[in-house]
Amino acid sequence: MQQIIKSDHLVTDVEKAIQALRHDKLFVLTDENTHIHCLPLIAKIPLLQEAKEIVIPAGDTNKTIENLSRVWQLLTEHGATRHSLLINLGGGMVTDLGGFAAATFKRGIRYINIPTTLLGAVDAAVGGKTGINFEGYKNEIGSFYPSESVIISSGFFRTLDRAAILSGYAEMIKHALIHSEAEWEEILAYPFDEVDYSKLNELVVRSVKIKQDVVEKDPFEKNIRKALNFGHTTAHAFESFAMTNGKPIPHGYAVAWGMIVELWLSHRLCGFPKEKLQRSVRFIQEHYGAFPITCDHYEALYEITRHDKKNIGATIHFTLLGDIGDVRIDQTADKKLLFEAFDFYRDSVGL
Repeated sequence: MQQIIKSDHLVTDVEKAIQALRHDKLFVLTDENTHIHCLPLIAKIPLLQEAKEIVIPAGDTNKTIENLSRVWQLLTEHGATRHSLLINLGGGMVTDLGGFAAATFKRGIRYINIPTTLLGAVDAAVGGKTGINFEGYKNEIGSFYPSESVIISSGFFRTLDRAAILSGYAEMIKHALIHSEAEWEEILAYPFDEVDYSKLNELVVRSVKIKQDVVEKDPFEKNIRKALNFGHTTAHAFESFAMTNGKPIPHGYAVAWGMIVELWLSHRLCGFPKEKLQRSVRFIQEHYGAFPITCDHYEALYEITRHDKKNIGATIHFTLLGDIGDVRIDQTADKKLLFEAFDFYRDSVGL
């Protein structure tokens, strides 16, 4: 089971996590941003003095087979063995790609995730999904391979701008919607005008626990883990569409917009309450703005959605909600209904 460490003393907690895992060589994977802004926060740890750092370009568009190959190459050049340990220090791109590199190098080496973004902490770093983008599709190649531990420190969150915080917060909205009305109420009430980092960290750890509980019941996504896909079928379509057009969007924002589409589908197909639909959509619209699409884009979005890993044949599968906490996996929607959902999305965000 992945160990989730709520860190109040980052250096001490990282040192303990490394010491707990016997290894011959130590490697740290960063991107160009975390190399500058985050590595110095742990660089004084004695165990890291001999570690080899691997730096890759920042941004989700760099979650590619070329950069994965570069990580494999540098691990090989510096003599990594199957007993080596990798530390992924970064956001979701670093933990996704680094986790997949660990899963595949020497058929699997152990690794630790230290997420440096809110999105990374509540989503990518936890649960064992690893992967890269391929041929314009999000997370097309990957594996289930959990890290030994995830170290969550709110110290990193203080360096984030509002957009980066909101990007992570979208996954917290999703976790609340699949979990309980009480959690949903608290998430919608958080005051973004004056960020309380202590309160935010408390909400983050609770959100991570929701995800971890789901993953432990179904580590390989055969059943209830599909709950975590709520909002994501559409979100991945938005992301792939944006990436193909050379205008990438933050994952969390795509999830927020995807939830508008899938909350409407939930209302139509599963009876999700209209008032809760409206409140959720209003919160998303106020905080996340809009991803601009027109009717002319529906066909392309539909084709991307059909390609989603969760689908069987031509049938599009969604995780939907009968109510908050009432998850309905393996729901299907046809092309006509999906286009109506896109219409609702455009009306909701003022397009």
